[in-house]
Amino acid sequence: MSAHHARIRTPWRRSSRSVGMNNCVETACYADGALAVRDSKNVRLPHLRFSPQAWTGFVRSLDTAGFSGAEPSAGSR
Repeated sequence: MSAHHARIRTPWRRSSRSVGMNNCVETACYADGALAVRDSKNVRLPHLRFSPQAWTGFVRSLDTAGFSGAEPSAGSR
């Protein structure tokens, strides 16, 4: 195990909304609070590291842009 992976302190987690074709990402936390993100289809590839502030900003921007995860209504399809 590389030192890069040894700093991750939690198990990798996948969204409960991830079903079917396995098109999702997994996340884990570093001891310093940073977030690791990896492709669930190829977990041996390097993962990305985000500061808590960067990840929170990213998630907020998705919500602001209308990507809240809710299913679109029939009228907007």
